[in-house]
Amino acid sequence: MIEKAHETMSSRERVERTFAMEKTDRVPIDYMANAAINQRLMEAVGAKDGDELLCALGVDYRAISAPYIGPNLFPALPNRMTDPVYGCNMRWVEHETGGYWDFCDFPLQEADDEKIENFPVPSPDDFDFSVADAAVEKYRGYALYVGNAGTCDIINATGRVMGMEDTLVNLYTEHEPTLHYIHRRNDMEIGVIERILDKHAKDISFLWIGEDLGSQIAPMISLELYRKVFRPIHQRYIDLGKAYGLPVMIHTCGSSSWAYEDFIEMGINAVDTLQPEAVNMAPAYLKEHFGGRLSFHGCISTAGPLAYGTAQATEAVCRETLEIMMDGYGYHFSPTHAIQDNTPTENALAMYQAAHRYGIYR
Repeated sequence: MIEKAHETMSSRERVERTFAMEKTDRVPIDYMANAAINQRLMEAVGAKDGDELLCALGVDYRAISAPYIGPNLFPALPNRMTDPVYGCNMRWVEHETGGYWDFCDFPLQEADDEKIENFPVPSPDDFDFSVADAAVEKYRGYALYVGNAGTCDIINATGRVMGMEDTLVNLYTEHEPTLHYIHRRNDMEIGVIERILDKHAKDISFLWIGEDLGSQIAPMISLELYRKVFRPIHQRYIDLGKAYGLPVMIHTCGSSSWAYEDFIEMGINAVDTLQPEAVNMAPAYLKEHFGGRLSFHGCISTAGPLAYGTAQATEAVCRETLEIMMDGYGYHFSPTHAIQDNTPTENALAMYQAAHRYGIYR
């Protein structure tokens, strides 16, 4: 079991103060994990379900969303799972510690303009907002958020239906049918978020969006392309959050700090993922260049000691990260991605114990 830190604040107050760069009782704690390690952690702490696991770990965040309940817009393929909202196809790939759904059979790969223009996008009318209503009531006191790391995403969300090569070429050439499809998809997402915020904005702590912008060693796109094509789309979501008085956090995998000055200009409050092994993403680098101007969510690598080291090494890297990132406040303790199934259970437990042990503000 996790020995929790002494708490004097609610999760909501803790997270909202962290966005505001204010001192809290302890760092807020977040959690993401794949199915197999999630099940092992539930067994380790004696949790009957996901909610009990989050409580045992001391997780401060809860998602508020509305599931799709509309008509089936996409054809069923044999031995495939198709996302009912975005139409991407996935196949199950097993590995020695579990498995995952991998994207395949891209329906818009090498598609002509007419097919792209006619690719279905759901209506905001086809989502069940009563689920969001019930979640708000259930999780009062926690830091509630709308959106997620994939909300707003241009490259990945398009690549899952078009393939990565076609996506990047069409974005670079500003291919009109592709951009129109992206804008239709954004209209749908914004429509869903607006309906939740219209009713529950006073209960929501932040809006979460995402865009993977870097490989481990370099940007995926140029700053010029970002400013010309991506930034206006991202700005729509940021402006939506600001219209409801909410801070906005953006997820960016890989080497992404090259875009952070633009994020600050645009009104972004926090950056998520922060893979420390990527170029210009180490905790000390981020604090030196952006501390006090951005709040940080992540930094605990899912590809470092957590997955490949010992519990002691995991504790050490968590402690070191906390010492750097807690200085000046504004740090949300979180893995850089979903904790992977090859992660030893004892390492994951050591990670969360370290957050409670070393994440206390004196």
